[in-house]
Amino acid sequence: MKESKALRKEIDKYLKIPFALSCPLVIMNVVLYFSDLRSAVFVSSILVIYLGASLYMYVKHRPNVMSDLMAFSFAHGSVQSALIKELAIPYTLVDHRGRILWSNKAFFDAVKSDRQHMRKHIQNVFNDITLELLDMEPEDQNRRVIHIYQAEHNYRVEIRKVDVRSLLTDEMTEDAAEDDVLYAIYLYDETELVQVSEEKDKIKLAVGHIYIDNYEEAMESTEEVRKALLVALIDRKITKYMQSADAIIKKLEKDKYIFVCQQQHLDLLQQGKFSLLDEVRNINIGNETPVTLSISVGMNPDQDDYASAYEYSHMAMDLALGRGGDQAVVKMGEKIIYYGGKTQSAEKSTRVKARVKAHALKELLATKDRVIIMGHRKPDIDCLGAALGIYRLATIMEKKAHIVINEVTSSIRPVMNHFVGSNVYPEDIFFNSEQALQAIDPNTVVVVVDVNRPSYTECEELLSLTKNIVVIDHHRQGEEIVEHATLSYIEPYASSACEMVAEILQYSVDKPKLRPVEADAMYAGILVDTDNFVTKTGVRTFEAASFLRKCGADMIRVRKAFRTDMTSYKHLSQGVSNAEIFMDDFAISQVPTKGIDSPTVVAAKVANDLLDVEGVRASFVLSDVDGVIYISARSLDDVNVQVIMEQLGGGGHGTVAGAQLKDMTIDQAREKMKEVLTNMRQNGEF
Repeated sequence: MKESKALRKEIDKYLKIPFALSCPLVIMNVVLYFSDLRSAVFVSSILVIYLGASLYMYVKHRPNVMSDLMAFSFAHGSVQSALIKELAIPYTLVDHRGRILWSNKAFFDAVKSDRQHMRKHIQNVFNDITLELLDMEPEDQNRRVIHIYQAEHNYRVEIRKVDVRSLLTDEMTEDAAEDDVLYAIYLYDETELVQVSEEKDKIKLAVGHIYIDNYEEAMESTEEVRKALLVALIDRKITKYMQSADAIIKKLEKDKYIFVCQQQHLDLLQQGKFSLLDEVRNINIGNETPVTLSISVGMNPDQDDYASAYEYSHMAMDLALGRGGDQAVVKMGEKIIYYGGKTQSAEKSTRVKARVKAHALKELLATKDRVIIMGHRKPDIDCLGAALGIYRLATIMEKKAHIVINEVTSSIRPVMNHFVGSNVYPEDIFFNSEQALQAIDPNTVVVVVDVNRPSYTECEELLSLTKNIVVIDHHRQGEEIVEHATLSYIEPYASSACEMVAEILQYSVDKPKLRPVEADAMYAGILVDTDNFVTKTGVRTFEAASFLRKCGADMIRVRKAFRTDMTSYKHLSQGVSNAEIFMDDFAISQVPTKGIDSPTVVAAKVANDLLDVEGVRASFVLSDVDGVIYISARSLDDVNVQVIMEQLGGGGHGTVAGAQLKDMTIDQAREKMKEVLTNMRQNGEF
């Protein structure tokens, strides 16, 4: 009713405009009487006729005009109302409490209901539309879009906030409450669009590579007459497996293949966890060395860019090889998925790669003036020993070298005492992070040893300040890598970083000579990482140890330097006695941290000792250091603890790995450890 009165006043105002315009004419006529009487009389007669005609038209036609305009206005409103009711897009209005106030026919059809939902909460109709969604923030600009799935339909839901006060007249606004708001909800059925998009994704092509990890070694361990048969069996297994996925496969070299398949078939391969790895490994026609494969798959989920998919496949293969082979790596954009990796990395008999990397490192160092060497945080003796080996190489080449160490733990203090305050070594042999950041310049090479994750290094910022980066590590690669490294030498088969550096020294310098204290440190690094030559020990490990012995390493001196004090030994014994056997195969324990300098070192020793218990396939020992839970994981040859630690954000080797957990107690970390083991056992991963 109020809207009708307002409309009548507006129309009446426009009808009275001719009378308002006559006022200036009357004034002009009066003025004209003082100047030209004849003209004034003429204008007066015309003005009388104009006013008479206007009055006649106003009186006679005003009721009809008013009636027609009002009829049109109401008809227009009715048409609008009918159109909204019959609108093909489901549409509903809810109040600020989420109650449905009004809905059009399409909305009732969409929810397959009648008006029984009126006055009910919108969440009773669509579970995903909650009051939290209706409570919009200023940055939402009174509009929010979500996607929901309900009743086998995909909907794009657009929610618009409507301020009721802004739609009312001034008189009506006074009676409205400040929180009077409505929410207009539109439903757009995208079911067919989603189905088409899914079908498009299914037929998108993925590019993959297959490498035989140990082709030469497998051939050497096979009789001459059976080599051709072994190659034929491998080819047949690979071809048959890829044909089951409707893939196109091509052999590029004797040990390399490339294939292309649709994503829908790739999903089947992933569901089977790339069983080709096991099928080829089980081939045995007299070959002493099992054949292992590395499989990589690359795909760009954002666009149909097959060139980038090819590059992703190469990046995935680098990850697979860097993690020791015998596994499949699927890279879908930024997402990386690992499969396999159950067997231990086989030692490479050829030293070609070591010689090539050594020469490349020597050429790089020759072009620079300074070398900064750093390892991981809380460095162990393997990290320090490898750093000292690179330091010696740099000094032989007459380069200024520094080792970045921020914290001296008990595990490296016996060696550090020989360098700090020594007359033989310069005072600036060791830098902290601040000193390293001040010293770095374009002519500086940063060498990272015993770690390949930037976030684990002593000073991650150094990596962003130079383009000259070298990575030397024996740990398997994960998703986090040092990007844009000038030289990367990562060999998971190696027992330790000290073994790798010992080989580099032999190939870089004609007659390399280490000082006895440096040789002791590198020898100790090999001892610790191999648990006194018990785990991950190969021919090249003993050759590296032999080289260090020739350089003056003394086993008795090393043993004396790294003996355990009584307090740490008691904690070690307590860690063993606290062990819990979980799922009949795994030993889980924790070591007390009060009163010992390096709880992580003690935890590692406890983990090694627990492997001597009959029936224990893997051990996990936790320690709490400054609120961070460190996990030391060890295993024999049948459990890959690196894969387990990756579930917790860590990594390492197949038999030696670790992880760091933040924002949780040691009891919570222990339960998390059990949860991961339980899930992996249920998924058949060990």
